[in-house]
Amino acid sequence: MPDTIEMRAMRDTPEQHPQHAATAARTGAARSAGRRFLPNTIGVLALGAVLFFTACSTHPPAGIEPVAGFDAQRYAGQWYEVARLDHSFERGLQQTTANYLPNPDGTIRVINRGYDPSRDRWKEAEGKARFAGESDKGALKVSFFGPFYGGYNVVALDPDYQWSMVVGSNRGYFWILSRTKTLPPGVREQLLAKAQALGVQVDKVLWVAQDGPAPAAPPKS
Repeated sequence: MPDTIEMRAMRDTPEQHPQHAATAARTGAARSAGRRFLPNTIGVLALGAVLFFTACSTHPPAGIEPVAGFDAQRYAGQWYEVARLDHSFERGLQQTTANYLPNPDGTIRVINRGYDPSRDRWKEAEGKARFAGESDKGALKVSFFGPFYGGYNVVALDPDYQWSMVVGSNRGYFWILSRTKTLPPGVREQLLAKAQALGVQVDKVLWVAQDGPAPAAPPKS
């Protein structure tokens, strides 16, 4: 949303007395300030609403069951995002990866990176994940905005932790992750079939380009 919304009309303006002109100038300035304030207020309220609903949406969607026997230590490390349902925060990004680094306090450091070819640069977001319940169940919540969390539910996981399928706070948030840039033969079809059975709109899934020219990504810290 833009910071201001400005509307201008061309019209003839009669000559004014200096005192009247000063009064008009003050009135115009007040109205202009009001116009600037209103969109900013709406923007703040809209952002607050988004964060509020994100904070309240950490449980798995109805009918979604996260995997049992989840091991955070085995899940740690780098994953390639090979598929997703696209959203504004990732739109246009290629060669996207997620890194999960366990912290001593039981939380997980999250580092997401992706290459934006339209701007020829890498983008990065860092957050924190914690378990929504028991630490052996793949139901987590992730925050990139302070105390505001969104759901991260692992609904399919390779026994050797080579691929993973994740659904967010609702079925509109969906990712397929792999330890390699491509999935093993047959796994793509297997995961799409499961996703469709869970109610995910698989016809809208975007398969992410993981190869191509790009500047070297900054080292992971």
